Amino acid sequence: MKVILTIQLALLLSMAGCTQLPRTGDAIAHGSAASAGAAPATELTADSLFDFLMGETALQRNMPDVAVESFIRLARETRNPRIAEHATDIALRTRHFGEAKEAIDLWVALEPDSMHARQAAVALFVANGQLDNVRPHVEQLLKLEPETVDKAFMQINKLLSHHPDREAVLKLVQQLAASYPDLPEAHFAVSQAAWSANEFKLAAKAMNQALELRPEWEMAAVHQGQILQKIDKDKALSFYDQYLDRFPRANDIRIAYIRMLMEEREFDRGREQFQKLEQVNPSNPDIALAIGLLSAELDDLGSAEKYFKRALQLGFEDTNTIHFNLGRIHEIAQHNAEAMDAYLRVTGGERYIAARVRYAFLLAKRDGIAAARRYLKTVQVENEQQRTQLLMSEAQLLRDSGEFRGAYDLLDAYLRKYPDQVELLYDRALMADKIGKLDVLERDLRKLIELRPDNAHAYNALGYSLAERGLQLPEALALIQKAIELSPDDPYIMDSLGWVYYRMGDLKKGVNYLKLAFDARSDPEIAAHYGELLWMNGAKEDAEKIWQSALEEHPENELLLDTVRRFMK
Repeated sequence: MKVILTIQLALLLSMAGCTQLPRTGDAIAHGSAASAGAAPATELTADSLFDFLMGETALQRNMPDVAVESFIRLARETRNPRIAEHATDIALRTRHFGEAKEAIDLWVALEPDSMHARQAAVALFVANGQLDNVRPHVEQLLKLEPETVDKAFMQINKLLSHHPDREAVLKLVQQLAASYPDLPEAHFAVSQAAWSANEFKLAAKAMNQALELRPEWEMAAVHQGQILQKIDKDKALSFYDQYLDRFPRANDIRIAYIRMLMEEREFDRGREQFQKLEQVNPSNPDIALAIGLLSAELDDLGSAEKYFKRALQLGFEDTNTIHFNLGRIHEIAQHNAEAMDAYLRVTGGERYIAARVRYAFLLAKRDGIAAARRYLKTVQVENEQQRTQLLMSEAQLLRDSGEFRGAYDLLDAYLRKYPDQVELLYDRALMADKIGKLDVLERDLRKLIELRPDNAHAYNALGYSLAERGLQLPEALALIQKAIELSPDDPYIMDSLGWVYYRMGDLKKGVNYLKLAFDARSDPEIAAHYGELLWMNGAKEDAEKIWQSALEEHPENELLLDTVRRFMK
C-alpha cells in the first residue's frame, strides 16, 4: 500500500498552496519518523550553524525567502538527507519551486530509494508541468513496491490530471505502462489517458487489452462501453449485449446499458434489460417503478399499472409520484373514475398541483366547467407560483370550452391585481387574439419580450400575429427568425416561418419550412398550413392527402376545417 499512499500524497502536494511555515527545526535535529536514524549524524561547522540558526529564525518570523535560501545552502554543504528533506518541504510549502528542485535533486541523490523523496519530486514536476522529469521518479516508485503496482496504475491519471497537455500525459502513461504488458491496470491507465486526450480508438484498444487480461472486470467494461459510444453507438450496444451474455449478473454493465438505451430512446429494449435486472433484484422498488414508466412510454398501460402497484407494494418512498403516474395511465385509458381517485391520492410533493389540475379537468368532463372551477378554488396552495398555476389551468378550462371572453377576463383581472406575474402575459395575449383585442395582444407580447428576451414563444406569437394580418411583414419575419434562433427545433416556430414567407410571396421557402415543421410534428394546424401552401404550389393531390389524414385524427379542429372548406368547395 505504500506505493499508493505515496502517489496519493504526491497528488496532494502537487495541489498544495499552503504557505504556513514550520515553526521548529525538529525535522533536522531528529529526522522524519520514516527515516530517523537512517542518515549519518552531521557535525555543524560555524558557517553551517549560522545557516541553521538563520533559517530557524526566518521560519519563526515568517520570512520564507531567507529560510529557503538558508536551508538550501545548509543542505548543499552538509549533504545530509534530513536537511535536504527539510529544505524541500519548506521550498514546496512556500512555492519556491526553483529552490525545491535543487533540494529534491540532492535528496534523491542522497536517498535514491526514499519513497518520500520520489514522491516530492513527482509532486514538484507535475505542478510545474515538467512531465519529462516525472517519468524516472514514477518508474522508481513503481519498482520500490511491485506488489502494489496494479493499484498505483489506477491512481496515475489522477496524479497527472492537472497537466494541460493531454497528449503529453498520454505519452508518459504509455511509457510507464510499456514495462507491464500483462497488467490489466496498466492498459486501463493508458485507456483513461487516451480518453482524456480524445484519442477514442486508442482508448478502446487499450481497454480491450485490459478486458482480454481480465474479462470479468466490470469497471473496465463500463468504461469500454462509454468509449465505444464515442466511436460507434451500434458497436457500444453490441458490446453490452455480448458482455451481458457472458456475464449476466454484471449489474453495473446492465445499468450502463440501460442508460444508453434510454439516451437512444430504445425504450422497449431498455424495459427488457430492466426486467432482467429485476430477476436479480426482485425486491427493489426503484426497478419496478422504472419498468412501469417505460411501459407507460411504450403505451403498455396494463404492464405500467402492474409495475406501479408493485413499486407501491415494495415500499417505494415517493408514493405521490406513483399515484400521479397511475392517474395518468388511467386517464389515457379513459378510466376516468380510477384516474380521479389516483390523483386525489397525491397529497403533496412536486406533483400535487399537477394532480389537482388533472382532477379538475376530469371533473369538468363529468360535472361541467362550473364544478371544475369551484373545485380549483378549494385547492390549498403554498406560494404564488402554485396560485398562478391554478389560475392558468382555470383559464385553460375556459379556453378549451370556447369561453374565450371568460378566459380573457379571468387573466386580465388577475394581472391587474398582480401585474408582476409575467407568466400570464402570454396567456392573456392569446385570449386577446381570440376576442379581437389585437392592441392588447401586441402590447402584452412586446412587454413579455422586453421582460423575457429569451422567450422564443413570445417572438413567435407576435410575428405570427403580424403575418396572419398581413401587417409589418419584415418585422414579423425578423421576430420569427429570432424565435427560431432561440428554439431551432420547434416545429411550431418552423410553421410560423413558413407562413410568413408565404405571406411575403416566397412560396418556395414557405413550402420548405412547412415541410420541415410537418415532418417534425403532424399537428392539425401545421397540416392546414402545409396543405394550403402545397395547394397554392400546384400539388393539390398532396394537399388533399395531408388534410384528409389530419381530419381523421382531428375532425373538430377549426383551422383545419376552415382551410379545407376554403379550398375544397
